[in-house]
Amino acid sequence: MLLLVLAIGVMAQDGNAGIQEAANKVKGYFDTGCDLMYAIGAVVGIIGAVKVFNKWNAGEPDTNKVAAAWFGSCIFLVVVATVLKSFFGI
Repeated sequence: MLLLVLAIGVMAQDGNAGIQEAANKVKGYFDTGCDLMYAIGAVVGIIGAVKVFNKWNAGEPDTNKVAAAWFGSCIFLVVVATVLKSFFGI
């Protein structure tokens, strides 16, 4: 039993070093994640633009609401990426 307790104590590592390493890895992947978010936003934006265009040509009355929601979501994606970059200091 004593050997088991000593073995566990030997295998313990510094928690601060682990947290710092995890933070560095997250910072390394952050730019890639932002690029992925912009790419997804571009695809969703194109689909939304086609949807708004079709509603506009069909003369549907809720076109303004759909266009505002589409534009707002595109702005939200850009603002979130910018705020996250400034929040994490990247």
